[in-house]
Amino acid sequence: MTDNHRAEVAGLLLAAGGGRRLGGRPKALLEHRGRLLVEHAVGVLRAAGCARIHVVLGAGAEDVRARADLSGCVLVDNPGWAEGMGSSLRAGLDSLAGTGARAALVSLVDQPGIGPAAAARVLGAYEDEKSLVSAAYDGTRGHPVLFGAAHWPGIAATATGDRGARAYLKEHAAGVRLVECADVAEPYDIDTEADLRHLE
Repeated sequence: MTDNHRAEVAGLLLAAGGGRRLGGRPKALLEHRGRLLVEHAVGVLRAAGCARIHVVLGAGAEDVRARADLSGCVLVDNPGWAEGMGSSLRAGLDSLAGTGARAALVSLVDQPGIGPAAAARVLGAYEDEKSLVSAAYDGTRGHPVLFGAAHWPGIAATATGDRGARAYLKEHAAGVRLVECADVAEPYDIDTEADLRHLE
């Protein structure tokens, strides 16, 4: 993939979650390998090849802005973050409109087991604004996902609650290119106190 081609894909990090099952601790502010989870996740998108990164903030947004080094990122506030991931995805895609981006590589702040190798594989499968690409783990669809701009209106129209783009991807399953990543990443989520053991 040429640098020009890569420049057409923006990284979109969904980092608005309130950590309801973590006692209300915003996930972006959890620590992993000496950095805040949101900084770690931005680093993954950068290392994968995303020059432009939009970060959707919600829970604890002021704290995240104050404590996290997100220089070079476009920060997007999602006042409706409590409605679930769908609202953050809509806010993020909205923020990319008019930027010239032809696709968005979407990742989640609470999946530190997914590193640059997996993100770069998904990014590498980008072709044009009609691309629909998803990481797969032993054949099961996961994150990150790449949405060509031609799909953004349809995704925004169906992204509700915590379902994100699930309904849209299911409806367009025949057109989704799966990129196997189980050999380079672990797709666990940091959702509960028990999951904190994954953080280093």
